[in-house]
Amino acid sequence: MGLEADVHPGSTADVTRRRARTVLVVLALFIVINAADKAVLGLTADPIRDELGLTATEFGTVAGSFYLLFSVSAVAVGFLGDRIRTRPLLAALALVWAAAQLPILLPAAGFGALVATRVVLGAGEGPGYPLANYTAFTWFPGKERSLPSAVVVAGGAGGTIVAAPLVILVSNTLGWRASFGLLGGIGILWMLAWLRLGGSGPYAARVDATAAVGDAVPGAVPGAVDGEVPFRRFVTTGTWLGATFSAFTVMWTLAIGFAWLPLFLEEQAGFSDAEISGILGLPALSMAVLVLTSGIVAQRLLRRGTTARVAQGLLGALLPLLAGACLLLTTRAGPGVALLLPLVVAFSAGNGQTPLTNAAIADICPPGRRSAALGLSYALAALSSLLAPYVTGRIIDAAPSEALGYGRAFDLAAWLLIAGGVISMLLVRPDRDAQLLGTQRRSDF
Repeated sequence: MGLEADVHPGSTADVTRRRARTVLVVLALFIVINAADKAVLGLTADPIRDELGLTATEFGTVAGSFYLLFSVSAVAVGFLGDRIRTRPLLAALALVWAAAQLPILLPAAGFGALVATRVVLGAGEGPGYPLANYTAFTWFPGKERSLPSAVVVAGGAGGTIVAAPLVILVSNTLGWRASFGLLGGIGILWMLAWLRLGGSGPYAARVDATAAVGDAVPGAVPGAVDGEVPFRRFVTTGTWLGATFSAFTVMWTLAIGFAWLPLFLEEQAGFSDAEISGILGLPALSMAVLVLTSGIVAQRLLRRGTTARVAQGLLGALLPLLAGACLLLTTRAGPGVALLLPLVVAFSAGNGQTPLTNAAIADICPPGRRSAALGLSYALAALSSLLAPYVTGRIIDAAPSEALGYGRAFDLAAWLLIAGGVISMLLVRPDRDAQLLGTQRRSDF
């Protein structure tokens, strides 16, 4: 993975490639924190519900409130990303994350404070994934975006792997509020690291002449925001629509995993806190492996001349189909160890498609449209995360038993995943759409 096929040590290309790898690692850590911030509520659900006396529907409301402004901010910052340098934008997002987590340390913070701070946190985290992917894409040329996107997306799995044992340990020793405070402090540390090491790369839409030295990279490709093709044409292509709908279904399942999976494992599967800490790391570990593997395979296929429809569309669609099938088995496998394999695949495989669809969207858009196109796609997909925790809580409360409620909620998520896989298989065709839009050559910048 690199910016040039053949570079000499100490050359400008070599320096740029090493800088690209550094920025990619920092962006992956950004998503690690992003995922941990989402996961902390589900990981501390039991003590939160006990202390505050929340019903399943009330807890679902808290979880869902995270996504109230999530999509709005993703769209707004997505459009800003095509006009403002990503260094201050990402630093500002990390500061919002920290500011939203720290007030929960106050003993008086109850149901209302949880809802309010989750709304603020969601507004700060909504643009996180698309802006991090867009920033990564500014460091890598066409046909080399699937793997960098996979590294960024894999940070989400890393966040869950790290968060599960750490949050449970802190919660059990210092109380559930301390877990929120810890993540707030980590967000501030990341912001300081990003201001020192981060910045946009040579494949950005433009490099502002007034940018800080760290953002100006030798060999940058100049150019104004592309305006020849109306923005609506990018977001009405089969590639954009198929990728967005499939992401909607994947994020529905992920939202259930963050908010309800820890409770399902405790109340229905009968696992202890220590066992749950280990189990929650398994889907995250599987997700990291599948995300990176799909990115590597797709990039190698593209380098060998395989069409993007096969490398990104068809290959990616297989993963939510597999996840949906396994999710149907999860509540039918019975409690205990028997459910672990389908559960792990169900809550991990779908996200393996994400780096491929992100790269597919980037491939049909010129540089000056990418941030907005990725931001709008993610914003619409994230609406499922607003709905899923609340809908799941309503289904569980309305069912004759919690076991039946979980079964119905998981089945709904499974059929959504299967539908998303089928739709993306039919619609995601980056080569065709880039040719129709006349962006095939420019998307290689």
